[in-house]
Amino acid sequence: MLRTATPLLVLAGSAWAALQVDLDSPSSIKTAAKLVAQDLMAYYKGNDPGQTPGILPGPPPAGDYYWWEGGALWGTMVDYWHYTGDATFNDLTTEALLFQAGAPQNAYMPRNWTASLGNDDQGFWGMSAMLAAEMQYPNPPKDQPQWLELAQAVFNTQASPERHDNECGGGLRWQIPLANIGYDYKNSIANGIFFNLGARLARYTGNRTYSDWADRTWDWVVGVGFMDEDMNVYDGAHVEDNCTDVFKAQFSYNAAVFMQGAAFRYNNTNGTEQARWKDRLTRLVNRTIEIFFENGPMVEVSCELPDRITCKTDMLSFKGYAHRWMANTAQLAPFTHDVIMAALRNSTAAAVKSCSGGANGRACGFRWDTGTYDGLTGAGQEMSALAALTSLLVDQKSISGPVTNSTGGTSVGNPEAGGDPNPFPSAPPVTMGDRVGAGILTALMLSGLVATMLWMSMGWSEVEPPPVKRRGRMVLVETGGKFW
Repeated sequence: MLRTATPLLVLAGSAWAALQVDLDSPSSIKTAAKLVAQDLMAYYKGNDPGQTPGILPGPPPAGDYYWWEGGALWGTMVDYWHYTGDATFNDLTTEALLFQAGAPQNAYMPRNWTASLGNDDQGFWGMSAMLAAEMQYPNPPKDQPQWLELAQAVFNTQASPERHDNECGGGLRWQIPLANIGYDYKNSIANGIFFNLGARLARYTGNRTYSDWADRTWDWVVGVGFMDEDMNVYDGAHVEDNCTDVFKAQFSYNAAVFMQGAAFRYNNTNGTEQARWKDRLTRLVNRTIEIFFENGPMVEVSCELPDRITCKTDMLSFKGYAHRWMANTAQLAPFTHDVIMAALRNSTAAAVKSCSGGANGRACGFRWDTGTYDGLTGAGQEMSALAALTSLLVDQKSISGPVTNSTGGTSVGNPEAGGDPNPFPSAPPVTMGDRVGAGILTALMLSGLVATMLWMSMGWSEVEPPPVKRRGRMVLVETGGKFW
Protein backbone atom coordinates (compact mmCIF):
# COMPACT_ATOMS: atom_id res chain seq x y z
CA MET A 1 0.00 0.00 0.00
CA LEU A 2 1.21 3.50 -0.83
CA ARG A 3 2.45 5.21 2.34
CA THR A 4 2.60 8.87 3.24
CA ALA A 5 3.43 10.85 6.32
CA THR A 6 -0.11 10.36 7.60
CA PRO A 7 -0.06 8.84 11.11
CA LEU A 8 -0.97 5.17 11.05
CA LEU A 9 -3.58 5.44 13.76
CA VAL A 10 -6.21 8.09 13.26
CA LEU A 11 -8.11 8.98 16.43
CA ALA A 12 -10.94 11.37 15.77
CA GLY A 13 -10.96 13.62 18.82
CA SER A 14 -10.14 12.75 22.39
CA ALA A 15 -13.31 10.86 23.27
CA TRP A 16 -12.89 7.08 23.35
CA ALA A 17 -16.11 6.71 21.35
CA ALA A 18 -14.61 8.68 18.46
CA LEU A 19 -13.89 6.70 15.31
CA GLN A 20 -10.50 5.00 15.43
CA VAL A 21 -8.78 3.41 12.47
CA ASP A 22 -5.34 2.30 11.38
CA LEU A 23 -5.16 3.29 7.71
CA ASP A 24 -2.41 0.72 7.09
CA SER A 25 -4.66 -2.12 8.25
CA PRO A 26 -7.48 -3.32 5.97
CA SER A 27 -9.13 -5.07 8.91
CA SER A 28 -9.10 -1.86 10.95
CA ILE A 29 -10.55 0.08 8.00
CA LYS A 30 -13.30 -2.51 7.64
CA THR A 31 -14.14 -2.32 11.34
CA ALA A 32 -14.41 1.47 11.17
CA ALA A 33 -16.38 1.30 7.92
CA LYS A 34 -18.90 -1.04 9.51
CA LEU A 35 -19.56 1.49 12.28
CA VAL A 36 -20.00 4.32 9.80
CA ALA A 37 -22.26 2.15 7.63
CA GLN A 38 -24.45 1.47 10.66
CA ASP A 39 -24.64 5.19 11.42
CA LEU A 40 -25.45 5.95 7.78
CA MET A 41 -28.21 3.36 7.61
CA ALA A 42 -29.78 4.81 10.76
CA TYR A 43 -30.94 7.65 8.48
CA TYR A 44 -32.79 5.19 6.26
CA LYS A 45 -36.42 4.63 7.26
CA GLY A 46 -37.64 2.90 4.10
CA ASN A 47 -37.98 -0.46 5.82
CA ASP A 48 -40.11 0.95 8.65
CA PRO A 49 -43.89 0.29 8.61
CA GLY A 50 -45.67 2.73 6.32
CA GLN A 51 -42.48 4.08 4.76
CA THR A 52 -41.31 3.87 1.14
CA PRO A 53 -38.46 1.46 0.35
CA GLY A 54 -35.44 2.94 -1.35
CA ILE A 55 -35.57 6.60 -0.37
CA LEU A 56 -34.07 8.70 2.37
CA PRO A 57 -36.55 10.86 4.34
CA GLY A 58 -37.97 13.50 2.02
CA PRO A 59 -38.32 15.24 -0.26
CA PRO A 60 -38.53 18.63 1.48
CA PRO A 61 -40.50 19.63 3.43
CA ALA A 62 -41.17 16.01 4.47
CA GLY A 63 -37.45 15.44 4.94
CA ASP A 64 -34.04 16.68 3.87
CA TYR A 65 -33.37 14.39 0.94
CA TYR A 66 -34.49 14.25 -2.68
CA TRP A 67 -35.21 10.98 -4.46
CA TRP A 68 -31.88 10.80 -6.30
CA GLU A 69 -29.82 10.62 -3.10
CA GLY A 70 -31.41 7.27 -2.34
CA GLY A 71 -29.93 5.98 -5.59
CA ALA A 72 -26.54 7.34 -4.55
CA LEU A 73 -26.89 5.67 -1.15
CA TRP A 74 -27.35 2.22 -2.65
CA GLY A 75 -24.36 2.62 -4.92
CA THR A 76 -22.34 3.44 -1.82
CA MET A 77 -23.66 0.30 -0.14
CA VAL A 78 -22.84 -1.89 -3.15
CA ASP A 79 -19.27 -0.59 -2.94
CA TYR A 80 -19.28 -1.16 0.83
CA TRP A 81 -20.25 -4.81 0.30
CA HIS A 82 -17.67 -5.25 -2.47
CA TYR A 83 -14.75 -3.85 -0.52
CA THR A 84 -15.55 -5.24 2.94
CA GLY A 85 -17.46 -8.47 2.22
CA ASP A 86 -20.10 -7.44 4.77
CA ALA A 87 -23.53 -8.44 3.41
CA THR A 88 -25.49 -7.03 6.36
CA PHE A 89 -27.27 -4.44 4.22
CA ASN A 90 -27.61 -6.42 0.99
CA ASP A 91 -31.28 -7.28 1.40
CA LEU A 92 -32.15 -3.62 1.94
CA THR A 93 -30.00 -2.61 -1.03
CA THR A 94 -31.60 -5.11 -3.39
CA GLU A 95 -35.11 -4.26 -2.26
CA ALA A 96 -34.46 -0.54 -2.73
CA LEU A 97 -32.93 -0.79 -6.21
CA LEU A 98 -35.83 -2.93 -7.42
CA PHE A 99 -38.65 -1.07 -5.68
CA GLN A 100 -37.68 2.28 -7.19
CA ALA A 101 -37.07 0.92 -10.72
CA GLY A 102 -40.41 2.27 -11.96
CA ALA A 103 -42.20 -0.78 -13.34
CA PRO A 104 -43.18 -1.68 -15.98
CA GLN A 105 -40.64 0.47 -17.82
CA ASN A 106 -37.94 -0.18 -15.21
CA ALA A 107 -35.88 2.85 -16.26
CA TYR A 108 -35.87 4.61 -12.88
CA MET A 109 -38.59 7.09 -13.74
CA PRO A 110 -41.26 6.31 -11.14
CA ARG A 111 -44.21 8.67 -11.50
CA ASN A 112 -44.21 9.50 -7.79
CA TRP A 113 -41.04 11.53 -8.27
CA THR A 114 -41.90 13.37 -11.48
CA ALA A 115 -41.81 16.75 -9.73
CA SER A 116 -38.11 16.36 -8.97
CA LEU A 117 -36.99 14.07 -11.77
CA GLY A 118 -33.89 15.13 -13.65
CA ASN A 119 -31.68 13.24 -16.05
CA ASP A 120 -29.04 13.25 -13.32
CA ASP A 121 -31.51 11.84 -10.77
CA GLN A 122 -32.45 8.98 -13.08
CA GLY A 123 -28.80 8.52 -13.94
CA PHE A 124 -27.65 8.11 -10.34
CA TRP A 125 -29.96 5.13 -9.92
CA GLY A 126 -28.76 3.75 -13.26
CA MET A 127 -25.13 4.02 -12.19
CA SER A 128 -25.88 2.10 -9.00
CA ALA A 129 -27.49 -0.69 -11.04
CA MET A 130 -24.48 -0.66 -13.39
CA LEU A 131 -22.15 -0.90 -10.41
CA ALA A 132 -24.04 -3.93 -9.13
CA ALA A 133 -23.47 -5.68 -12.46
CA GLU A 134 -19.78 -4.74 -12.56
CA MET A 135 -19.06 -5.79 -8.97
CA GLN A 136 -20.86 -9.14 -9.28
CA TYR A 137 -23.33 -8.08 -6.63
CA PRO A 138 -25.90 -10.88 -6.08
CA ASN A 139 -28.43 -10.92 -8.91
CA PRO A 140 -32.14 -10.27 -8.29
CA PRO A 141 -34.67 -13.11 -8.55
CA LYS A 142 -35.16 -14.19 -12.17
CA ASP A 143 -38.68 -12.77 -12.28
CA GLN A 144 -37.32 -9.28 -11.47
CA PRO A 145 -35.41 -6.85 -13.72
CA GLN A 146 -31.68 -7.50 -13.68
CA TRP A 147 -28.90 -5.01 -12.89
CA LEU A 148 -27.54 -4.74 -16.42
CA GLU A 149 -31.04 -4.47 -17.84
CA LEU A 150 -31.84 -1.60 -15.47
CA ALA A 151 -28.71 0.29 -16.47
CA GLN A 152 -29.49 -0.25 -20.14
CA ALA A 153 -33.04 1.00 -19.63
CA VAL A 154 -31.74 4.25 -18.15
CA PHE A 155 -29.23 4.69 -20.94
CA ASN A 156 -31.74 3.91 -23.69
CA THR A 157 -34.27 6.45 -22.44
CA GLN A 158 -31.56 9.09 -22.16
CA ALA A 159 -30.21 8.30 -25.63
CA SER A 160 -33.62 8.94 -27.19
CA PRO A 161 -33.86 11.87 -29.62
CA GLU A 162 -36.58 13.27 -27.33
CA ARG A 163 -33.91 13.98 -24.73
CA HIS A 164 -31.31 15.41 -27.14
CA ASP A 165 -32.81 18.50 -28.74
CA ASN A 166 -30.95 21.00 -30.91
CA GLU A 167 -30.66 23.69 -28.24
CA CYS A 168 -26.97 24.44 -27.62
CA GLY A 169 -26.14 21.94 -30.34
CA GLY A 170 -27.35 18.93 -28.39
CA GLY A 171 -26.81 17.52 -24.93
CA LEU A 172 -29.18 16.52 -22.16
CA ARG A 173 -31.22 19.03 -20.23
CA TRP A 174 -31.03 18.97 -16.47
CA GLN A 175 -34.72 18.12 -15.98
CA ILE A 176 -36.90 15.61 -17.84
CA PRO A 177 -40.49 16.98 -17.53
CA LEU A 178 -40.70 20.37 -19.22
CA ALA A 179 -42.71 21.79 -16.31
CA ASN A 180 -39.84 21.34 -13.85
CA ILE A 181 -37.69 24.26 -12.74
CA GLY A 182 -34.38 23.73 -14.48
CA TYR A 183 -35.74 22.33 -17.75
CA ASP A 184 -34.10 25.31 -19.46
CA TYR A 185 -30.69 24.32 -18.09
CA LYS A 186 -28.16 21.90 -19.58
CA ASN A 187 -25.47 20.80 -17.19
CA SER A 188 -22.37 18.74 -16.61
CA ILE A 189 -23.75 16.20 -14.17
CA ALA A 190 -26.62 15.05 -16.42
CA ASN A 191 -24.33 14.73 -19.42
CA GLY A 192 -21.46 13.40 -17.31
CA ILE A 193 -23.59 10.55 -16.02
CA PHE A 194 -24.78 9.76 -19.54
CA PHE A 195 -21.14 9.72 -20.73
CA ASN A 196 -20.18 7.60 -17.73
CA LEU A 197 -22.93 5.03 -18.31
CA GLY A 198 -22.11 4.82 -22.02
CA ALA A 199 -18.44 4.18 -21.31
CA ARG A 200 -19.27 1.48 -18.78
CA LEU A 201 -21.89 -0.26 -20.87
CA ALA A 202 -19.49 -0.29 -23.81
CA ARG A 203 -16.84 -2.03 -21.73
CA TYR A 204 -19.26 -4.48 -20.10
CA THR A 205 -21.12 -5.53 -23.24
CA GLY A 206 -18.59 -4.88 -26.00
CA ASN A 207 -21.23 -2.91 -27.93
CA ARG A 208 -19.65 0.02 -29.77
CA THR A 209 -22.93 1.94 -29.87
CA TYR A 210 -22.49 2.84 -26.22
CA SER A 211 -18.94 4.10 -26.66
CA ASP A 212 -19.95 6.14 -29.71
CA TRP A 213 -22.54 7.91 -27.58
CA ALA A 214 -19.98 8.40 -24.80
CA ASP A 215 -17.42 9.91 -27.14
CA ARG A 216 -19.95 12.27 -28.73
CA THR A 217 -21.10 13.39 -25.30
CA TRP A 218 -17.55 14.16 -24.17
CA ASP A 219 -16.98 16.16 -27.36
CA TRP A 220 -20.22 18.10 -26.85
CA VAL A 221 -19.37 18.95 -23.24
CA VAL A 222 -15.98 20.27 -24.32
CA GLY A 223 -17.43 22.06 -27.33
CA VAL A 224 -20.10 23.88 -25.33
CA GLY A 225 -17.55 24.97 -22.73
CA PHE A 226 -18.63 22.92 -19.72
CA MET A 227 -15.09 21.50 -19.66
CA ASP A 228 -12.25 23.78 -20.69
CA GLU A 229 -8.78 23.03 -22.05
CA ASP A 230 -7.35 23.04 -18.51
CA MET A 231 -9.85 20.36 -17.44
CA ASN A 232 -11.94 22.64 -15.27
CA VAL A 233 -15.43 21.15 -15.24
CA TYR A 234 -18.12 23.79 -14.83
CA ASP A 235 -21.73 23.35 -13.81
CA GLY A 236 -23.88 24.25 -16.84
CA ALA A 237 -25.73 26.95 -18.76
CA HIS A 238 -29.17 28.05 -19.99
CA VAL A 239 -30.61 27.14 -23.36
CA GLU A 240 -32.14 30.58 -23.97
CA ASP A 241 -28.59 31.95 -24.13
CA ASN A 242 -27.42 29.07 -26.33
CA CYS A 243 -25.45 27.80 -23.31
CA THR A 244 -23.06 30.76 -23.50
CA ASP A 245 -23.77 31.87 -19.91
CA VAL A 246 -21.69 29.06 -18.40
CA PHE A 247 -22.01 28.95 -14.60
CA LYS A 248 -18.39 28.38 -13.60
CA ALA A 249 -18.95 26.82 -10.21
CA GLN A 250 -16.90 23.62 -9.87
CA PHE A 251 -18.24 20.66 -7.92
CA SER A 252 -16.24 17.54 -7.20
CA TYR A 253 -18.80 15.06 -8.48
CA ASN A 254 -18.83 16.75 -11.89
CA ALA A 255 -15.08 16.28 -12.29
CA ALA A 256 -15.13 12.78 -10.83
CA VAL A 257 -17.97 11.41 -12.97
CA PHE A 258 -16.07 12.40 -16.11
CA MET A 259 -12.85 11.03 -14.62
CA GLN A 260 -14.34 7.62 -13.95
CA GLY A 261 -15.94 7.51 -17.39
CA ALA A 262 -12.64 8.47 -19.01
CA ALA A 263 -10.94 5.67 -17.08
CA PHE A 264 -13.44 3.19 -18.51
CA ARG A 265 -12.78 4.53 -22.01
CA TYR A 266 -9.01 4.26 -21.46
CA ASN A 267 -9.37 0.71 -20.17
CA ASN A 268 -11.54 -0.32 -23.12
CA THR A 269 -9.42 1.12 -25.94
CA ASN A 270 -5.98 0.64 -27.45
CA GLY A 271 -3.49 2.34 -29.73
CA THR A 272 -4.06 5.96 -30.67
CA GLU A 273 -7.52 6.01 -29.15
CA GLN A 274 -6.21 4.80 -25.80
CA ALA A 275 -3.38 7.34 -25.90
CA ARG A 276 -5.95 10.11 -26.36
CA TRP A 277 -7.92 8.95 -23.33
CA LYS A 278 -4.72 8.58 -21.30
CA ASP A 279 -3.84 12.19 -22.00
CA ARG A 280 -7.33 13.40 -21.10
CA LEU A 281 -7.43 11.32 -17.96
CA THR A 282 -3.98 12.38 -16.80
CA ARG A 283 -4.84 16.05 -17.09
CA LEU A 284 -8.27 15.60 -15.50
CA VAL A 285 -6.85 13.70 -12.52
CA ASN A 286 -4.16 16.29 -11.94
CA ARG A 287 -6.57 19.21 -12.20
CA THR A 288 -9.16 17.60 -9.94
CA ILE A 289 -6.59 16.95 -7.22
CA GLU A 290 -5.21 20.47 -7.62
CA ILE A 291 -8.66 22.01 -7.12
CA PHE A 292 -10.30 19.83 -4.50
CA PHE A 293 -7.32 18.36 -2.60
CA GLU A 294 -5.05 21.39 -2.63
CA ASN A 295 -4.10 21.19 1.06
CA GLY A 296 -4.68 17.47 1.60
CA PRO A 297 -8.24 17.09 2.92
CA MET A 298 -10.91 17.27 0.25
CA VAL A 299 -12.79 20.57 0.12
CA GLU A 300 -15.98 21.25 -1.86
CA VAL A 301 -14.56 24.54 -3.06
CA SER A 302 -17.67 26.14 -4.55
CA CYS A 303 -19.70 26.04 -1.35
CA GLU A 304 -17.30 25.08 1.46
CA LEU A 305 -15.78 28.47 2.10
CA PRO A 306 -13.24 29.38 4.78
CA ASP A 307 -15.71 31.51 6.72
CA ARG A 308 -19.01 29.78 5.99
CA ILE A 309 -20.76 26.79 4.45
CA THR A 310 -23.22 27.53 1.64
CA CYS A 311 -23.61 23.90 0.53
CA LYS A 312 -27.15 22.59 0.15
CA THR A 313 -28.03 19.13 1.47
CA ASP A 314 -27.23 17.55 -1.90
CA MET A 315 -23.74 19.02 -1.98
CA LEU A 316 -22.88 17.61 1.44
CA SER A 317 -22.61 14.17 -0.18
CA PHE A 318 -20.41 15.03 -3.18
CA LYS A 319 -17.08 14.17 -1.53
CA GLY A 320 -18.14 10.56 -1.19
CA TYR A 321 -18.88 10.12 -4.89
CA ALA A 322 -15.54 11.68 -5.77
CA HIS A 323 -13.68 9.28 -3.46
CA ARG A 324 -15.51 6.25 -4.85
CA TRP A 325 -15.09 7.15 -8.50
CA MET A 326 -11.46 8.19 -8.13
CA ALA A 327 -10.60 4.90 -6.42
CA ASN A 328 -12.25 3.08 -9.32
CA THR A 329 -10.19 5.19 -11.73
CA ALA A 330 -7.01 4.03 -9.99
CA GLN A 331 -8.07 0.42 -10.63
CA LEU A 332 -8.94 0.89 -14.28
CA ALA A 333 -6.02 3.12 -15.22
CA PRO A 334 -3.02 2.00 -13.13
CA PHE A 335 -0.86 4.89 -14.31
CA THR A 336 -3.10 7.14 -12.16
CA HIS A 337 -2.88 4.90 -9.09
CA ASP A 338 -0.15 6.50 -7.03
CA VAL A 339 -1.23 10.10 -7.35
CA ILE A 340 -4.92 9.26 -6.75
CA MET A 341 -4.35 6.97 -3.79
CA ALA A 342 -2.00 9.45 -2.11
CA ALA A 343 -4.70 12.11 -2.35
CA LEU A 344 -7.45 9.76 -1.13
CA ARG A 345 -5.39 8.52 1.79
CA ASN A 346 -4.61 12.01 3.08
CA SER A 347 -8.23 13.03 2.61
CA THR A 348 -9.52 9.93 4.40
CA ALA A 349 -7.26 10.57 7.38
CA ALA A 350 -8.77 14.02 7.64
CA ALA A 351 -12.31 12.71 7.14
CA VAL A 352 -11.96 10.30 10.04
CA LYS A 353 -10.95 13.15 12.34
CA SER A 354 -14.34 14.74 11.65
CA CYS A 355 -16.10 11.65 13.06
CA SER A 356 -16.27 12.58 16.73
CA GLY A 357 -19.72 14.11 17.20
CA GLY A 358 -23.29 13.16 17.95
CA ALA A 359 -24.74 11.12 20.77
CA ASN A 360 -22.47 8.16 19.99
CA GLY A 361 -19.34 10.29 19.79
CA ARG A 362 -18.47 9.26 16.24
CA ALA A 363 -20.93 11.11 13.98
CA CYS A 364 -19.07 12.42 10.94
CA GLY A 365 -19.08 16.08 10.00
CA PHE A 366 -18.75 17.85 6.67
CA ARG A 367 -15.54 19.87 6.97
CA TRP A 368 -12.49 17.64 6.77
CA ASP A 369 -9.85 20.36 6.98
CA THR A 370 -10.39 21.45 10.59
CA GLY A 371 -9.15 18.34 12.38
CA THR A 372 -12.37 17.96 14.33
CA TYR A 373 -16.15 17.55 14.15
CA ASP A 374 -17.91 20.64 12.77
CA GLY A 375 -21.45 19.93 13.97
CA LEU A 376 -22.83 19.35 10.45
CA THR A 377 -24.21 15.83 10.48
CA GLY A 378 -26.39 14.01 7.98
CA ALA A 379 -26.70 11.08 5.62
CA GLY A 380 -24.50 12.78 3.02
CA GLN A 381 -21.70 13.31 5.50
CA GLU A 382 -21.83 9.69 6.70
CA MET A 383 -21.96 8.50 3.08
CA SER A 384 -18.86 10.52 2.28
CA ALA A 385 -16.90 9.24 5.28
CA LEU A 386 -17.88 5.66 4.43
CA ALA A 387 -16.81 6.12 0.82
CA ALA A 388 -13.50 7.63 1.94
CA LEU A 389 -12.76 4.61 4.13
CA THR A 390 -13.71 1.99 1.58
CA SER A 391 -11.78 3.78 -1.16
CA LEU A 392 -8.58 2.74 0.63
CA LEU A 393 -9.45 -0.96 0.28
CA VAL A 394 -9.03 -1.12 -3.51
CA ASP A 395 -5.47 -2.43 -3.23
CA GLN A 396 -6.39 -5.62 -1.39
CA LYS A 397 -5.41 -8.70 -3.38
CA SER A 398 -8.92 -10.09 -2.96
CA ILE A 399 -10.52 -7.03 -4.56
CA SER A 400 -11.08 -7.15 -8.29
CA GLY A 401 -11.91 -4.26 -10.55
CA PRO A 402 -15.14 -3.98 -12.55
CA VAL A 403 -15.89 -7.13 -14.54
CA THR A 404 -17.44 -7.49 -17.98
CA ASN A 405 -19.77 -10.10 -19.44
CA SER A 406 -16.67 -11.95 -20.65
CA THR A 407 -14.61 -11.71 -17.44
CA GLY A 408 -17.04 -13.01 -14.84
CA GLY A 409 -20.08 -10.78 -15.12
CA THR A 410 -23.32 -12.71 -14.77
CA SER A 411 -25.96 -9.97 -14.94
CA VAL A 412 -28.43 -10.48 -17.77
CA GLY A 413 -29.09 -7.52 -20.03
CA ASN A 414 -31.70 -6.38 -22.52
CA PRO A 415 -30.47 -4.04 -25.29
CA GLU A 416 -34.06 -2.91 -25.88
CA ALA A 417 -34.79 -2.12 -22.23
CA GLY A 418 -36.48 1.15 -21.37
CA GLY A 419 -39.38 1.35 -23.79
CA ASP A 420 -40.96 4.81 -23.94
CA PRO A 421 -38.15 7.33 -23.32
CA ASN A 422 -40.55 9.94 -21.96
CA PRO A 423 -43.61 8.40 -20.27
CA PHE A 424 -44.90 11.72 -18.98
CA PRO A 425 -47.99 12.75 -20.95
CA SER A 426 -47.59 15.83 -23.11
CA ALA A 427 -50.30 18.39 -23.76
CA PRO A 428 -52.35 18.03 -26.99
CA PRO A 429 -52.37 20.89 -29.53
CA VAL A 430 -54.26 23.98 -28.34
CA THR A 431 -57.58 24.58 -30.17
CA MET A 432 -59.81 27.68 -30.42
CA GLY A 433 -62.21 26.03 -27.97
CA ASP A 434 -59.35 25.56 -25.54
CA ARG A 435 -58.53 29.28 -25.77
CA VAL A 436 -62.12 30.33 -25.14
CA GLY A 437 -62.40 27.98 -22.20
CA ALA A 438 -59.09 29.17 -20.82
CA GLY A 439 -60.28 32.79 -21.04
CA ILE A 440 -63.43 32.02 -19.06
CA LEU A 441 -61.46 30.04 -16.49
CA THR A 442 -58.91 32.84 -16.15
CA ALA A 443 -61.67 35.40 -15.51
CA LEU A 444 -63.18 33.20 -12.82
CA MET A 445 -59.79 32.66 -11.20
CA LEU A 446 -59.05 36.39 -11.20
CA SER A 447 -62.40 37.10 -9.58
CA GLY A 448 -61.66 34.53 -6.93
CA LEU A 449 -58.18 35.93 -6.40
CA VAL A 450 -59.50 39.47 -5.88
CA ALA A 451 -62.04 38.19 -3.37
CA THR A 452 -59.40 36.20 -1.54
CA MET A 453 -57.03 39.17 -1.34
CA LEU A 454 -59.84 41.35 0.01
CA TRP A 455 -60.70 38.70 2.56
CA MET A 456 -57.07 38.40 3.73
CA SER A 457 -56.53 42.18 3.80
CA MET A 458 -59.47 42.59 6.14
CA GLY A 459 -57.85 40.30 8.69
CA TRP A 460 -60.40 37.53 8.31
CA SER A 461 -57.70 34.89 8.00
CA GLU A 462 -54.33 34.33 9.68
CA VAL A 463 -53.43 31.51 7.29
CA GLU A 464 -50.45 32.28 5.05
CA PRO A 465 -50.04 30.69 1.64
CA PRO A 466 -47.72 27.66 1.56
CA PRO A 467 -44.08 28.31 0.64
CA VAL A 468 -42.94 27.65 -2.89
CA LYS A 469 -41.15 24.31 -3.07
CA ARG A 470 -37.89 24.39 -4.93
CA ARG A 471 -35.30 21.72 -5.41
CA GLY A 472 -32.27 22.05 -3.18
CA ARG A 473 -29.75 21.99 -6.00
CA MET A 474 -26.85 24.22 -6.91
CA VAL A 475 -28.56 25.98 -9.80
CA LEU A 476 -31.52 27.44 -7.98
CA VAL A 477 -30.10 30.75 -6.81
CA GLU A 478 -32.13 33.40 -8.56
CA THR A 479 -30.05 36.11 -10.18
CA GLY A 480 -31.10 38.36 -13.00
CA GLY A 481 -34.36 36.50 -13.49
CA LYS A 482 -32.60 33.15 -13.90
CA PHE A 483 -32.25 30.22 -11.58
CA TRP A 484 -28.66 29.17 -10.97
